[in-house]
Amino acid sequence: MLSVLISLLLVILVLLSFRRLKIPPVLGYLVTGILVGPSVFELLADSEQMHFLAELGVVFLLFSLGLEFSLPKLMSMKGLVFGLGSAQLAITTSIVAGVCLSVGLDIEQALIVGVVIALSSTAIVIKQLSEMRQTNSGSGQMAISVLLFQDIAVVPVLILIPMLGTDSDFGLSLLLALGKGVGAFIIIFLAGKLILPKLFDEIARARSDELFVLTAIMVVVFTGALTYSLGLSAALGAFLSGMMLGESKYRHQLDADIRPFKDILMGLFFVSIGMMLNLSLLVEQWSLLLICLPLLILAKSAIVALIYFNRRAKRRSALKSGFYLAQVGEFGFVVLALAQKNALLSETTVSLIIALGVLSMAMTPILMHKADALAKHVIKSHELLDKPLPTPITCELMKDHVVICGFGRVGQTIARFLKKEAITYIAMDQDPVRIQEAIVGGEKVLFGDSRHRDILKNCHVDKAKLVVITFDDNHSVLQVLSACKEMGQDIEVMIRTRDDTDMRKLKEAGAQTVVPEALEGSLMLVSQVLFLSGVPMSRVLKRIQIERKNQYKFMHGYFHGDESSHNMELDLEQLHAVALPLDAYVIGQSVGDLPLERLRITLRGIRRNHEEISEPDSDFVINEDDVLVLCGKPRRVERAERYLLNGG
Repeated sequence: MLSVLISLLLVILVLLSFRRLKIPPVLGYLVTGILVGPSVFELLADSEQMHFLAELGVVFLLFSLGLEFSLPKLMSMKGLVFGLGSAQLAITTSIVAGVCLSVGLDIEQALIVGVVIALSSTAIVIKQLSEMRQTNSGSGQMAISVLLFQDIAVVPVLILIPMLGTDSDFGLSLLLALGKGVGAFIIIFLAGKLILPKLFDEIARARSDELFVLTAIMVVVFTGALTYSLGLSAALGAFLSGMMLGESKYRHQLDADIRPFKDILMGLFFVSIGMMLNLSLLVEQWSLLLICLPLLILAKSAIVALIYFNRRAKRRSALKSGFYLAQVGEFGFVVLALAQKNALLSETTVSLIIALGVLSMAMTPILMHKADALAKHVIKSHELLDKPLPTPITCELMKDHVVICGFGRVGQTIARFLKKEAITYIAMDQDPVRIQEAIVGGEKVLFGDSRHRDILKNCHVDKAKLVVITFDDNHSVLQVLSACKEMGQDIEVMIRTRDDTDMRKLKEAGAQTVVPEALEGSLMLVSQVLFLSGVPMSRVLKRIQIERKNQYKFMHGYFHGDESSHNMELDLEQLHAVALPLDAYVIGQSVGDLPLERLRITLRGIRRNHEEISEPDSDFVINEDDVLVLCGKPRRVERAERYLLNGG
């Protein structure tokens, strides 16, 4: 019991530390597994019960994934699942098997190792995609399709491995496995269409949260057990049942009820993976692992990208999904254990592949977060198109037009409204695929880097009525702004930014108008709220104009919460309420006595007896139990709070 308590404490401490350092929690679970495993403290036994609970985590994860994939959606993805999935598995297995044969393994061993390396981690990839909200992106759909095919393909692999080296009939065994799979699908499909909706209708009428949760768990475990009893993957059965219920009205409630169990069990799964790492082997064969690990990541990433090499529009998504899949999966460990049990692989080979797999899993969260930047770097946006881009013939005749630098979401939106008003415009961008599509669609777009003076000159910036810079990179924006001003100081430049952090710097550099997108979006929302609350539109517009004139000062600062440091980076300032106890240093002082300028903060208001005083006079005397609302950067606010309470 003591060892379990210490292990739980380690999990909490490691996860808390990793969260503070903004390191993905999956790595925290893996590190905890290494610490509590046989290689370090030996706190937890590598028991069958623990592996069972860990596998349940994968089952719940696949059920949640199934809820997001209805049968029609899966059928629409059949090209990706069976096309890309089968190609990835076959090519990767063949290449790895060829390498294994060259180093002395026999054909059976080489094929087993090839399959193990080809499999990727459904658990880690899907969890990370969900956290990154990339499940429905192009690269996310590719990765999930490959993982689904791998989960299906691992079934015959698990059946065939015990038969290798024996005289069993392979054809009959495969036919039997296929029959079991079809039978399981038909049973779960019929149950999902005919029985489960009625069951959940009855449970919902009972209005018992506990009963609903228990029924959801029963469905997940039952369908997993059904496919497992047929010799198939339990996770596959859970996915199929989730997919059937994904079309029901209970989909979102089921997902919410299952999530706590899924998250805890998935954490246990990753701990069990970390426990499998043999640190002594890592020390002994570090040089070999150092060579194999980057080769594994590069090879698996490149294979998916090369499959779509001729489909230019999907190259970057394919490379990103390749980075997502560049690890050894949990089913690979199952295959390894089965191969070792049947004396098909040596213990040294198995241990080496496990070490390689755990290390590749540990790198996956970081690699997935960097995948977009890596894909952009590898497939550079300025590479030449297969066909030369035509230059709009109207470009040379333009005068009093609008030049749009950057033709992404914002640039295209501006262009649409300009076109509606019959205002001439020319846009430039560096994404060749986007430009090809836009030109075919009749847009006036040039391929070029707007930081270069010659490109701006081709767009006749000196004759333009307005230049709009839409991309969110202030360093590049300043370069474009400088190039425009070199061509004419009177050129009107409007800049779109994410927030107003660099508004002063941009205006000093020559921008006439800076539009902070996040703050303007908030202003539009506020205007609608005020108008629908009964405030006359003229007063609403006046208030918005005042806010813009004051450079959005009233919108600075917000009360920070637990997620603020991770997800809310639009504003560097924060609001903080300080309640003054009886012995606070500033009790009895006036607002004018407070060194607000020295502390570099502002006083937003004072609350006294549940009433708010938004602009207290300088002679307003501070009393006990007053609440002072401070606004400023976090460290300055902390210093100000210490001053208010203790002085100094």
